[in-house]
Amino acid sequence: MNTKIWLSSPHMGGNEQKYINEAFAENWIAPLGPNVNGLEQDLEKYLGQDVKVAALSAGTAALHLALIECGVKPGDEVICQSMTFSASANPIAYCGATPVFVDSEPETWNMCPVGLRQTIGDRIKKGKKPKAIIVVHLYGMPAKMDGIMSIANEFEIDVIEDAAEALGSSYKGQMCGTFGRFGILSFNGNKIITTSGGGALVCQNQEDKDQIVFLSTQARDDAPHYQHSQIGFNYRMSNIVAGIGRGQMEVLNSRVEARRKMHDFYVDIFKDTAGVTVFSEPSSDFYSNHWLSAIIVNPEITGKTREELRLAFLEDNIESRPLWKPMHLQPVFADAPYYGGNTSETFFDNGLCLPSGSNLTEDDQKRIAKVINNFFDR
Repeated sequence: MNTKIWLSSPHMGGNEQKYINEAFAENWIAPLGPNVNGLEQDLEKYLGQDVKVAALSAGTAALHLALIECGVKPGDEVICQSMTFSASANPIAYCGATPVFVDSEPETWNMCPVGLRQTIGDRIKKGKKPKAIIVVHLYGMPAKMDGIMSIANEFEIDVIEDAAEALGSSYKGQMCGTFGRFGILSFNGNKIITTSGGGALVCQNQEDKDQIVFLSTQARDDAPHYQHSQIGFNYRMSNIVAGIGRGQMEVLNSRVEARRKMHDFYVDIFKDTAGVTVFSEPSSDFYSNHWLSAIIVNPEITGKTREELRLAFLEDNIESRPLWKPMHLQPVFADAPYYGGNTSETFFDNGLCLPSGSNLTEDDQKRIAKVINNFFDR
């Protein structure tokens, strides 16, 4: 059998081991130390906008703490993009709140600003003003942040950007994750850079960062003994893991470039294939890291389905994956309110994520191209 071609696998840069070895040599093994501080500073410099960054154990942990800082409590409602991974919505349930899902618009596949306004208006009419809005930059594609932020500011609702898939992406020259009150980053093993497991919370000021760090380290009061006046969490990133992240930050720009080249590779392959659309930026305002390249297959035009293509890839030991199943279709959120049409449902039915790793070789690309060409009989 051919070797496995993964959808998105870790890609080390070379200097990760140096930072890890330094941590061992200096005995900085706990969830604090120079690598944690260094990674936060590297991210703050990269993102710009004078943001502050707290390195945490996961992107999910970051989102949970962001919701807490936005004042979300049991019985509250939080608006969330429906087309996303479950980690965008699960922390709402951690808080005892109810997610209110909003459909996507077709250009960016992200939260529809028109739908957002309608949703807020209807929830207010029902006596429940949402406490926060979670917008996702899906597969690295920036959402329409001008419209979303304008609406959120009008109604005075905090925005949390789930930029877990979008480190290196920007909208009108501003980095994703820096628009809202908080931004979420993920360094999971399949992300554009990885710390094996880990994430970060992007804050607009030092006060919010200090509170996030306090909560993420068990909310220990300033006392000589262990005293706690608030419920805390064990969510801080370790110095060892942060060492991997510091090495990865050194190669982030090259990883973004490689992912974007994979997107161009697919654009070229499908340029003459009627009924197949490659997910691309709608205008020059949007700059996607193309964390995952994805396509929509129209079976009425192609006579073939995305599932048949997925199975053709699988037969050659190549991983591909359907798009995220929208949250309003998930059994665990079956009772949650949903606003919108069937945009995200249609994308889920017909969309496929393709191998997009920055470490794919020329031979890997040839195998991928061969499967696609054979599948479409050309």
